[in-house]
Amino acid sequence: MSQKKRVAVLGASGYTGAETVRLLAAHPHVEIVILTAERKAGQALGSVFPHLAGLALPDLIHLDDVEWHGAELDAVICALPHVASQEVVGALFHATEHTVLDDIVGLAEPSPTGFEGQVRVLDLSADFRLTDAAAYEEWYGRPHQAPKLQTRAVYALPERNRAAIRNTALAAMPGCYPTAALLALLPLVDAGQIDVDDIAIDAKSGVSGAGRSLKEQNLYCEVGEAMHPYAVGRHRHMPEMEQELGKAAGRPVRIGFTPHLVPMNRGELETIYVRLSPGHTAEALKDTLRAAYADEPFVTVLPGDLAPATRMVRGSNQCVLNVFEDRRAGRAIVVAAIDNLIKGAGGQAVQAMNIMFGWDETTGLTQAPLFP
Repeated sequence: MSQKKRVAVLGASGYTGAETVRLLAAHPHVEIVILTAERKAGQALGSVFPHLAGLALPDLIHLDDVEWHGAELDAVICALPHVASQEVVGALFHATEHTVLDDIVGLAEPSPTGFEGQVRVLDLSADFRLTDAAAYEEWYGRPHQAPKLQTRAVYALPERNRAAIRNTALAAMPGCYPTAALLALLPLVDAGQIDVDDIAIDAKSGVSGAGRSLKEQNLYCEVGEAMHPYAVGRHRHMPEMEQELGKAAGRPVRIGFTPHLVPMNRGELETIYVRLSPGHTAEALKDTLRAAYADEPFVTVLPGDLAPATRMVRGSNQCVLNVFEDRRAGRAIVVAAIDNLIKGAGGQAVQAMNIMFGWDETTGLTQAPLFP
């Protein structure tokens, strides 16, 4: 690699942004040239996150102070909140005179030279995940500000959409809950082994999944020594999961989904209850997942009755899965675990960036999980 790619991380002072920077700092093909923050603008990232103090990084600047024309960026990883992200990404493509709407985003065939001199964007917010503008407005409470970009973005679950990721300028990174759920369910829907009208997902996430902004409900006394559900029956990740499951099923899908906040820093565990299609067994589901992920570097189907746990994936880009027979006839239980900040966010963005630039998909992501 003769020249490193110039990368900006927007929203670097949040948990997801900081994890993305940590991963990119060890990436052999990347140079971090811009880091943005709002309240922390003007500071060194190491003063905001002391564990990153030893890294050679640019200081944090305000988004309004970024000079897009002169930055000569190859990639931008957006770790901004929804709404803010769509405005910034739309302005970025406009400022760089990007041909995203005409011949860059969503090309039908690979075009290795088609992106020369063009910025590639990997967005970690929810702004470009839903292809239906009306659905976005329903779930996020306001019209989308960049609807053309919204409809042309690629849903960037690497194990599912590699070709599309390779061939897009705008990757909509999946949410953390959908990442685990879709990795567990999509091969089973493809194979017709489960009833898509009977899926119930019980999900639990560490507090970092709620972000770093000051919120009363995230204070230690509110979350310590306790666990509680939130957004019951109306979590914003539901339409994203239903959209992707519906694509696989070839028809609309409705799921049950209840997330819970648990008193740990990071990690995500999903217990998914499914009804088997006639003639199928829990072991058949497990065989399907084994076959689907046999060559995947970041997805592992565990042996025997070993149950996935967040301690198996902490600090890594890994997803671990297993399938169990339910005591009730004709049903099975699928369990998935990921680190919400890595495979559920920054690590998956680095994985997709590797695909975009034709690097080995595992570059910068080979660290083993942390334990204890």
